[in-house]
Amino acid sequence: MNRVHVLCGLAANPALPSELIDRLIDIADAGLAGDLAGRTDLSRAQASALAARGEEAAVQLAYSAGLRADDVDPVKQPRAALALLDEGAGRAEWARLFASDPDVVHREKLAACPGLPADVVETLAADPDPRVVTELALWTTADVITRLAEHPHAEVRRAVAANQATPSAVLGMLITGEGLAPARQCLVCDREQPPFVHDPHCPRRDCGLRAGAACDGSHRSTVHEIQQTALRNPATPTAAVLGFADHRSALLRTELAARPDLPPHVAGRLADDPVPGVRATVAGNPAIDDALMRALATDQGADVRRSLAHNPRVPLDVLVGLAGVVRIGPTLLPRIAAASPAEVVELAASPNPAVRTLVATRRDLPAEIRDALAADPDAKVVKSVAPHPGLSEARLRAMVDRHGVQVVARVAANPDASPALLEDLSRHQPPVKKAFREIARHRHATPPALLACLTDDRAGPLAARHPALPPHIIVDLLGDEEGSVAEAAAANPSLPLSVMAALVP
Repeated sequence: MNRVHVLCGLAANPALPSELIDRLIDIADAGLAGDLAGRTDLSRAQASALAARGEEAAVQLAYSAGLRADDVDPVKQPRAALALLDEGAGRAEWARLFASDPDVVHREKLAACPGLPADVVETLAADPDPRVVTELALWTTADVITRLAEHPHAEVRRAVAANQATPSAVLGMLITGEGLAPARQCLVCDREQPPFVHDPHCPRRDCGLRAGAACDGSHRSTVHEIQQTALRNPATPTAAVLGFADHRSALLRTELAARPDLPPHVAGRLADDPVPGVRATVAGNPAIDDALMRALATDQGADVRRSLAHNPRVPLDVLVGLAGVVRIGPTLLPRIAAASPAEVVELAASPNPAVRTLVATRRDLPAEIRDALAADPDAKVVKSVAPHPGLSEARLRAMVDRHGVQVVARVAANPDASPALLEDLSRHQPPVKKAFREIARHRHATPPALLACLTDDRAGPLAARHPALPPHIIVDLLGDEEGSVAEAAAANPSLPLSVMAALVP
């Protein structure tokens, strides 16, 4: 028996009695403490005792509201105290303590916390380490962010460009460079002598520079990132971004193409961009008009047409035309989800099976349409509608009889699949591995069906955790050579209490 896996499974078992939780806390190492910290039924005393076993667990409990400020000593467990500050449950004196902490990691973490006292924010804004100021710039409010836009370090300015609290006028200056003195530093020239271009295959393991990092004295790559980040920020004024439609950087043109305030004439130019990724981004933008969508439907780029199909405002007739030529997969498209009752009727009656497949992904179809699609002669349509709730057992069995392995897994995923049907699907020949995974997590799965699932590597842990599994089988699985199966069995709420007690030292 792999005792480590078994104890970790027990730690997550929802049926574990409180007295056994106490015993596990007493012996918990860092890994076991982490599993115990994920429980939702810990008493305050248990949470406090568990936090004392290690700071990783204390941090986890701070984020899950299992700890309070009275339970934490910020000197002994600084990361737990910072987690409470991050949750808005810490104390102001802690913030002042960490603002002058010699550990930059602690100051950086503090800078991301909400609701900091004004004096702490001022201290962090003047921090000598740009990592701290950068983190503050990502999260702070408009009154502070305006000053940080003039920070001499370009990395801080990049963070200002990402903050949606940054005033639009400031974002306009950041993206154009007008009205701001040039930055004096960046992460590249902090570490290397300009001119420097980071090797994309850099062999240095201690190198923290981003891919594409470069500086010739103008902080080139970081300025590009500032522009890219500001283009992504919806608060950046429209007038400041339009000039990027002709920028040599495809990345910047792509960010522009995604903006919800994209004017029609700029969208039209980007729709003719030589880079397919730019055109695909335009095609997925709900801000473009019907005429441009119709033009993009004829684009030869597969990604462009696929992106257009996912546009929530694509005209239905355009989407119908794309069906069959665009690979969608078992995905409910936004326009299909928003289709009116009359449009649903129209789509379900389409002579094109690809169109019927699209509407079959909905899970709120009227019964008559659902049943008609379940009897469709096309396997892809049937596969798409198979998990729809409300289908009778007779219809589900008929699907399998007609289409076999193509639909078995999706039928097994139907929430109304009966215990008898799931047993039959688990014995299907040839076996369908995906069906085992669906059966193993199904609420109607029976012991015989779950036993079949245990033969599959990926379904085995799911089946071992299923409460319908017989207790003696669960006990046997505790000794399984596969650790994930043994752990799942230990987490099974149907594991006998006497066995649980015997497993805990």
